Amino acid sequence: MRYFIPLAILPLVFAGAPHTAQPNILLVIADDWSWLHAGAYGDRAVATPNIDRIAREGVVFEHAFVSSPSCTPSRASLLTGQSFWRLRAGGNLYGSLATHHAAYPDLLEAAGYRVGYTRKGWGPGRLGDRERNPAGDRYESFAAFLETRDEDQPFNFWFGTYDPHRGYDPESGVRSGIALDSIAVPSAFPDAPTVRSDIADYYYEVQRIDQDLGVLVNLLAEAGELDQTLIVITSDNGMPFPRAKGNLYDLGVRVPLIARLPGKIPGGRRVTDLVSLTDLAPTFLELAGAPVPDAMTGASLMPQLTTDRSGRVDSTRNAVYFGRERHTPAQETPLGGGYPMRALRTDDYLYVYNFAPDRWPAGTPNDEQSFMHGAWYSDIDGSPTKHFMVDHAEHHAALFALAFDKRPGEELYDLRADPDQLVNIAQSPAYADAKRALWNQLFGELHASGDPRVLGAGALFDFQPYTGGIVRKPK
Repeated sequence: MRYFIPLAILPLVFAGAPHTAQPNILLVIADDWSWLHAGAYGDRAVATPNIDRIAREGVVFEHAFVSSPSCTPSRASLLTGQSFWRLRAGGNLYGSLATHHAAYPDLLEAAGYRVGYTRKGWGPGRLGDRERNPAGDRYESFAAFLETRDEDQPFNFWFGTYDPHRGYDPESGVRSGIALDSIAVPSAFPDAPTVRSDIADYYYEVQRIDQDLGVLVNLLAEAGELDQTLIVITSDNGMPFPRAKGNLYDLGVRVPLIARLPGKIPGGRRVTDLVSLTDLAPTFLELAGAPVPDAMTGASLMPQLTTDRSGRVDSTRNAVYFGRERHTPAQETPLGGGYPMRALRTDDYLYVYNFAPDRWPAGTPNDEQSFMHGAWYSDIDGSPTKHFMVDHAEHHAALFALAFDKRPGEELYDLRADPDQLVNIAQSPAYADAKRALWNQLFGELHASGDPRVLGAGALFDFQPYTGGIVRKPK
C-alpha cells in the first residue's frame, strides 16, 4: 500500500449539471450493518429495494472492510483516509479526533462544497479542538440541508442512520412480515428461534435504512440532482452480535459498499478488489478535483469506479489491514487495558495477531469486575443472542468459546476451506510458511504506516522478521 498520494486536480465535466463541474457527494452510512444483509448481496430474507436499485445502476464492492470494527475509530478512519492506529485518541470509542488529522468534509468545504450531516456523524467522542463534528455542520434532515444550499454550489452530505444499532423492538422483525425460516443464520451463532428472531429484528432496521435511502433518492430526483450526485452506501462496522461487531472476522469488519454516479461510474458491475473505507476520502477528493493530503493512507477508488470491468480491477493491492484497541470504556479502569489486535486479510487468508491474549476479548465474564454493573462481556452488545449463548453455553460449547473465551496470540484462517473463519490453523505445521509470510507482511505494514504498537518508545517490541459507551438512539 502506498502512503503518499499525488495531488489529483482533475476537472470533471458532467453534461446537464445545474451547477459547477464538481459532482455532489452523498454518503449513506449505517451503524452496525454487515455486508451479507441486503438483496444486492444475495440475502432474500431482507427487503432492500432502494439499495438494490443503486446496486443495479452502480457498482457493488464485494470485499470492502473497515479499519476498525467500532463506531468512533471506523468513522474517524473514513473521514481522514487513514488507518485508525495513526489517529491516536481517535482510534478508540469515545476518543477525540484532533484537527491536525484533516477530515475530507473540511477539505471539500475549502474546495467550494457546502457540507453537512444529519443524525449520527463522527462519534461517539469528544470534539477536543474541533468547533464542529468532523462530518460537517449538523442539520435536522437532508431536506433542510438542501434548502440552505445555493443552487450553483456542489454539496457533500453525510447521512448517518442510527440503524441497525441496538436496541431493537422485540419481535419487530416478525411483526413486519420477515419469515424466520427464511433467515440464513451465520454459522458463528446457534440456530435457535431466539437467535432467528433477534436477526429478524436486526433485518427490520436494515429495511428502515432502505426506506431512508428511498426518501433521499426522491429528494435528489425532485431537485433535479440525482444523476449529478455520487451516492455511496456503506456501514461503520458489522452486525451487533457475538463474534461480529468489535471483532476482526468478516462479520465484524466486512461491510457493504455500493456506489452510483451515472455518466462517470458504469453500472451493473461487481468488483472483487480488496478495498478499505479509508479509500473513500481520497476518492471523494479526487472526484471533486481537490488535493489529497500525503497523510492519507487510503488509495482512491476512481480506477475501480470508472472502469467498465467487473471482478478484480486493481492487481497491485493483495491485502487489507485492520485492527482494534479499546472498544467499551472498561479499558479506562485498572481492570481493563483493552484488547489490542491487528489483522491482515487476503483472498486466501485472515491472519490475526492478538497483543494481549491473557485478556478477555469479549470483556470480563465477572459482573463484579466490569466497568459498570451489568456490563459482563461488555464488548458484546446486550442482546437476546448474547443471553441465549451465555445461558446455553454447555449446549453450544464450541460456539460459546469462539465468541467469549480467551484467544491465542495468533489466529490464522484458510478462507478457501473455512470462509466463516471458525477453525484456527495458526499452529498447523502445514501452514507455517504461509503464517510466516503473513506475519512479515502485516508487521511490515504496521511499521511502515507508523503504528504506535510497533514504533517509538512505547512500542511493545522492535520490528523483526517473524521467528518463532453506548450510542443511544433518539426516541
